[in-house]
Amino acid sequence: MKTLIRTTICASLLFSSVSMSAMTSETVMVGGASMLPSKNIVENAMNSKDHTTLVAAIKAAGLVDTLQGPGPFTVFAPTDAAFAKLPAGTVENLVKPENKAMLTQILTYHVVPGKYDMKQLESKIKAGGGSAELKTVNGQPLWIMNNGPHNIQLKDGKGNIANISTYDVQQKNGVIDVIDTVLMPK
Repeated sequence: MKTLIRTTICASLLFSSVSMSAMTSETVMVGGASMLPSKNIVENAMNSKDHTTLVAAIKAAGLVDTLQGPGPFTVFAPTDAAFAKLPAGTVENLVKPENKAMLTQILTYHVVPGKYDMKQLESKIKAGGGSAELKTVNGQPLWIMNNGPHNIQLKDGKGNIANISTYDVQQKNGVIDVIDTVLMPK
């Protein structure tokens, strides 16, 4: 009986250590899922329970291949709650095939070429005297600014403000920062 108990305990420890070995010090939990730095932006976003609307929109816009590409990209990823703050029917309308161009403009406004972590964003803000402009993949700028120590906000082309709630989620092809508001280009 003691041998059976020892064997069971050893097996349990082995399995738990194997599953933990996949996680690194850079692994962050988002939407109840581990965001593994060995996976790309789309693979990780698909695992997050907080980003189902974003993933559906990425698919509808035909941006999956782009965001699985080499990058690097910095993605400001709105949560499902951020999409829910939009006027009723907005998301359903945007994912219609006839609105693909508009959806693509909005989604690519959340993507900046290059890999910017919090420290680099803070450096840009400091160099800009309190705010800095980032050029998005869609060609339009968005602005970053401090809102207290170690708290960065984004301002879109329409003046809306988004807070970054989770920083520096490392990806194989870039970094994700989770935001609480959908950014809108001019």
